[in-house]
Amino acid sequence: MLRPLALALTLATPALAEDVELELVLLADASGSIDMAEIRFQRQGYAEAITDPAVLAAIANTAYGKIAVTYVEWASAGEEDVVVPWTIIAGPEDAAGFAAALIPPPRMAFGRNAIGSALLKGKELIETNDIEGWRKVIDFSGDSANNWNGPSIADARAQVLAAGITINGLPILCRVCNGPAQSNLDQLYRERIIGGLGAFVVTAESDAQFAEAVKRKLILEISGLTPETEIARAD
Repeated sequence: MLRPLALALTLATPALAEDVELELVLLADASGSIDMAEIRFQRQGYAEAITDPAVLAAIANTAYGKIAVTYVEWASAGEEDVVVPWTIIAGPEDAAGFAAALIPPPRMAFGRNAIGSALLKGKELIETNDIEGWRKVIDFSGDSANNWNGPSIADARAQVLAAGITINGLPILCRVCNGPAQSNLDQLYRERIIGGLGAFVVTAESDAQFAEAVKRKLILEISGLTPETEIARAD
């Protein structure tokens, strides 16, 4: 039987953080230019990618054989909705559970682009979880590089990078958007948004390429690889 002092010390000892090689925040666009059909399209693309055998093989090949992932939709400042909370993915069942949880929730983020606020939300989620990753990455996707409210992109980006977090980008062309996508979006992402060790942009130029682009980006991020060129198009 534990003595009172020993019992108190035991109860006071915090639980150890779960170790993974990668903490990954998936930040997906839910701003005003994206309607519900696009929301579903993006979620389905990520659900297909996270359960793909090549992605699962990359996860199995990490130092701990598992990664931590959360999926967040962003719009106006303060309108960042955690659709799927932090989930440890160590195999097909975990990935299938993450994918199944991703599809049904209603849309909760609305308003005009606040990219700076979204990036800081990603930073907050990484810094306040009970997970310890060797690498910390924000995977940012959207159909614009504009910032209409909240913190500036430059200030938010600087804070994220100072925290040792890498930002990668997936500029998307809209399927049924309420406005046109910026034609040079990949270049704008490279100049304004991405940063950190090995940061890169992967682009998808059609609906059919979206899931493939997400899959390629996830494999690169999970494996800790950088494409030969900073902007890597999905083939």
